[in-house]
Amino acid sequence: MMEKIVIEGGHKLTGTVKISGAKNSTVALIPAIILADSPVSLHGVPNISDVDALSILLRELNCEVNKYEDMLVVDPSRLKNIPLVNDVVDKLRASYYLIGALLGKCKRVTMKMPGGCYLGPRPIDLHIKGFEALGAKVSYSDNGTYTVEADYLIGNKIYLDFSSVGATINILLAAVKAKGKTIIENSAKEPEIIDVVNLLTKMGAKIRGAGTDTITIEGVETLHGCNHEIIPDRIEAGTFLVIAATVGEKVTIQNVIPQHLEAVISKLKEIGVKMDVAAESIIVYGGFNNLKSTDIRTQVYPGVATDLQQPLTILLTQCQGVSQVVETIYPERFGHCYQLKLMGAKINQDESMCWVEGPTQLHGAQVYATDLRCGAALIAAALIANGVTEIGNVYHIDRGYENIDHKLISLGAVIRRINILEE
Repeated sequence: MMEKIVIEGGHKLTGTVKISGAKNSTVALIPAIILADSPVSLHGVPNISDVDALSILLRELNCEVNKYEDMLVVDPSRLKNIPLVNDVVDKLRASYYLIGALLGKCKRVTMKMPGGCYLGPRPIDLHIKGFEALGAKVSYSDNGTYTVEADYLIGNKIYLDFSSVGATINILLAAVKAKGKTIIENSAKEPEIIDVVNLLTKMGAKIRGAGTDTITIEGVETLHGCNHEIIPDRIEAGTFLVIAATVGEKVTIQNVIPQHLEAVISKLKEIGVKMDVAAESIIVYGGFNNLKSTDIRTQVYPGVATDLQQPLTILLTQCQGVSQVVETIYPERFGHCYQLKLMGAKINQDESMCWVEGPTQLHGAQVYATDLRCGAALIAAALIANGVTEIGNVYHIDRGYENIDHKLISLGAVIRRINILEE
């Protein structure tokens, strides 16, 4: 269904919002389940389209998948290893985690090149390097599919040239059932990796060092089912922090782990946003005057997350002076800049950075989400703009934010969805 979100700006938000389970954890945890020989239950699963897409792919592999509100139960005991060439693979980047999981379990996988948001070239070279270090052979066919296979996997020392979250997790998934010891050096430290390791450990894996730059895996022969609670989504929490800072009066954000948000909290305080940070919640107070410009540079965890770069840009349009944003992870992640200019934002962009001049009164316009986090940024911009904003390509937003329009409506936003075909 082709939909657009229509937002009437200028309404102050107040109330309480609960953050959902982490999208970036969930899309790795679901593929990890197929390594088990009995059912796994995930709790706190967000209701997003990426979960639906992965569920389709698991059912194609003959796994039994059942969803009960925010719980997903997967029984992989009758798994059949067939080529994954379904068009669903094109819909999400995280489908590549099925390569590591199927390689670990079946020692062979054939799959299309994964899709997802276009953020510039995002090759999976580090993933392939890791699989080859474990003894796998990788081939690429003219029809656009990878085949990764091995008679058996043998543990090895693997150094990542870049601290890639995707590569770290994918190598973990392949290595947990390899023979011997695998050491991943320069591994990523993101909380989502720790979440995946916690699940695998409950399943019987032997892993040390998650959250550090060196992860050690002792291969095991079998893994079993378990129950696992997904961590809160730090990117959704950060997005609501930005929204509350721009258009909130008093907004309480519940179900958060503040330690996962230290970089963005520090930046918001530097700008002049007033907050009370508790153990599992954050209160943001509105009515700010003379917010200060600042410079933002995205970094791997624990730095400012690349996924929050676009929403943070909206806040910078309301700050006094010129702010600089440098994107070090995905240099082409600036699709939102053109859209924001249509709303009156004063932004100059050059390769991997942009400059934002503020404060600027934004106005309603017809804009399009070019990717998931661009969509979140446009929602934040529309909430503070004068007039009505229409946001197209909302399927990008639905990939990563559970019921974001309903959550905002509960805070006082004026939002509606329109089926484009019914207009």
